[in-house]
Amino acid sequence: MRLTGFPLLVASSLLLATAANAAARPRYGGNLHVSMRAAPAALDPADASQTDWDGYHNVCSLIFETLVSLDEQGRPKPALAASWQAEPGNQRWQFSLRRGVTFADSAPVTPDLVAASLRRANPAWKVFSATDAVVIERDSPAPDLPAEMALPRNSIVRREAGQVIGTGPFVVAAWDPGKKLTLVARDQYWGGRPFLDSIEIEMGRNFRDQMISFDLGRAQLIEVAPEQTHRAAADGRRVENSSPMELMALVFDHAPQSAEDGHQREALALSIDRHLINDVVLQGGGEPAGGLLPDWMTGYGFLFAANVDLTRAQQERAEVPQAALWTLGFDVNDPVAHVVAERIVLSARDAGLRLQLATSSAADVRLVRIPLVSLDAHVALTELTAALGLPQPKFNGDSVDDLYAAENALLQTRRVIPLLHLRTACAVSTTVKGWSQTRDGSWRLPDAWLAAGKP
Repeated sequence: MRLTGFPLLVASSLLLATAANAAARPRYGGNLHVSMRAAPAALDPADASQTDWDGYHNVCSLIFETLVSLDEQGRPKPALAASWQAEPGNQRWQFSLRRGVTFADSAPVTPDLVAASLRRANPAWKVFSATDAVVIERDSPAPDLPAEMALPRNSIVRREAGQVIGTGPFVVAAWDPGKKLTLVARDQYWGGRPFLDSIEIEMGRNFRDQMISFDLGRAQLIEVAPEQTHRAAADGRRVENSSPMELMALVFDHAPQSAEDGHQREALALSIDRHLINDVVLQGGGEPAGGLLPDWMTGYGFLFAANVDLTRAQQERAEVPQAALWTLGFDVNDPVAHVVAERIVLSARDAGLRLQLATSSAADVRLVRIPLVSLDAHVALTELTAALGLPQPKFNGDSVDDLYAAENALLQTRRVIPLLHLRTACAVSTTVKGWSQTRDGSWRLPDAWLAAGKP
C-alpha cells in the first residue's frame, strides 16, 4: 500500500509545484487601475508648478526618460545614454546616446533632438549635438552632472504640434486633464515591452477616496498618507513605504535682522518636540530631523540636534527683552500641516515666544513640505535649497566632509528649521506581481504584471 501510494504522492506534488510556478510566472496582459492625488492639467516633465511632486513624477516616468538614472545608492547608471565622460575640470561632458531608441511616435532619438530638449529645460547650459552624442558645457565645474541628468526635468522630450512625446515604456491613449489618464504599453520600447497592456489612472482623488476605491477592488495601486500607514497595514492591506524623502521644515524669508531675532529663532528650534509630532500626529510616518538631508542618505544626520530642549529655549528667549509677534503660515489644504502648525504654536508659547497661525502668504515663517528629488545627496541638497529659497550650497569637494560642511553652513544662516523627514507610502493589491518601488518612492511599473484573483 505504501509503495502504491508513493507514486501518487509524487505526482500530486509535481502537479502542485507546476501550478505554483505557473501562478508565479509573469504573464502579459491586463489593465492596472491606479488612483492618486495629483491632478495635472498637462503632462510635461519640465512643469515645475505641480504641488504633488511624487504622484506627478510617477506618471511622467512611465512616458518620459532621462539620459541617466540612479540606482538605490544614488549612483548614476546608463538609461538613454549608454556612457558618458568628462574632460579635465568637469565643465565639459559628453553623453553617448543608446542606439536604436525611438520616441512613442516611432521617430528616432537623435543628438539634435536630445540637445534641443536639454536646452529648453536648462537655458543657462551650452548644449550641442555631436556624432551619436550630446555635449554639455557648464560655466563652472559640474562633477555631479551625471546625477543631475537623472532629474525628471531633464527628461528627453520631443515637442511637435503642441504635443510632448517621450521615449518611455507607455504611451498616452486617452487623457482627460486632471481627471483620468490611460496609458498603453509600447511594443517597440527599447527596454522590452511591459507585461501590462494598459494602466488607467484616476487623478485628483484624496486619500480617503483612494482607500475606498482600493477596498472595493476598483483600484489596485493607491497612495497612503504617512500618518495612515500603520493603520492601513494593521487592517490587512499590503503597504509599501519609501525611505524618508520629504522635508517638513520652518522657513524664514530672510536672515536674522538682529541678535535678538537670532535668539528667537534658536529658541523656536529648541522648543519643538519633533519626536512627539512624529509619534502622535504622523503615527510614525517620518523621522525627526535636525538637518536638511536624512541620515540614511548622508550618514551624519545624527550630528544635527533634533531633540526638544525647553530649558535652553527659555534661556535663548531670555536674551530678548520683548519677543516679537510672529505669524506662522501653512498650507490650509493640508490637514496634517494644520495640526503640526498648532503644535508648534503651543511649543513656542511654552518657551515664552509669541507665535500665531496665519493663512496669508506674507507670514513671518512658513511651514513647508519639500520633496527630495534625487537619491544623490549633493544634487538633492542643491535642489532642496533652491526650492526653499536658500543660498546655493558651496561644495569644496565631493567627500562626505564637504557635503556636511555645505549643509551645516546653510543651517547656520538660521533661515530654516528642519522638523521631520517624511516617507511616502502606497497600498498594492495582492494581484499585482513583480511590482516594486525605489527608495525615493518611485514606482517600477514596467515589470509589474497581474495575477488572476480578486484584489
